[in-house]
Amino acid sequence: MVMVIILVIVVLVVLYGPYGWARWVLNRYDREEYFSGNGFDLARLILDRHDLGAVPVTETPVGDHYDPERKRVGLTRARCGRRTLTAAVVAAHEVGHAIQDQQGYPPLRTRTRLVGLAARLERLGAFVMMAVPLMALITRVPATGVLIFLGGLGTLCIPLGIHLLTLPTELDASFRRALPLLEEGRYIPPEDIPAARKILLACALTYVAGALVGLLNVWRWIRLLRR
Repeated sequence: MVMVIILVIVVLVVLYGPYGWARWVLNRYDREEYFSGNGFDLARLILDRHDLGAVPVTETPVGDHYDPERKRVGLTRARCGRRTLTAAVVAAHEVGHAIQDQQGYPPLRTRTRLVGLAARLERLGAFVMMAVPLMALITRVPATGVLIFLGGLGTLCIPLGIHLLTLPTELDASFRRALPLLEEGRYIPPEDIPAARKILLACALTYVAGALVGLLNVWRWIRLLRR
């Protein structure tokens, strides 16, 4: 019993620890305001300096992101409307995605195509899981239970695949784009570069955690299927 409790605690720490640490890091460097401009201003400045003046920077309530279909950077007012280190780093990271798009970065293009496909496949998987039990009652075919499990497994594999593709894209936007931009452009003080690296690492770990949660869900469905 003790070993089971320890195992559960370890799994929870591995799966959800990165989320907690990332939130703590982002909040820690979001307290002191000392820049002359906020995250919106910095994003606009970097975009203009990299010939991306046509890419708008808009306020969004759904989380900081770059939309490769609409070609725009979306930043939250609560996070990037401030003059803090977190605001500057997050804004630079999202601009990093815009630069990836400008340069035709293959993983970003692949992920963009898969996101649209994933939404359709998830709806199909959900339909299969709802329809198969009804078909089982009508046809009395035992194999329909297997179809339910396969449908659920396929539905869970879709977000897992998206997470696995997203991770290298996020790491590239953070450490090959945003961090050099901040260093070379002297947008932040040199002594804040280690903290900026920590913020970018914290953001990347949230995608690692998402992939691990997806793996856990797939593993659970495989165990059920084997029974």
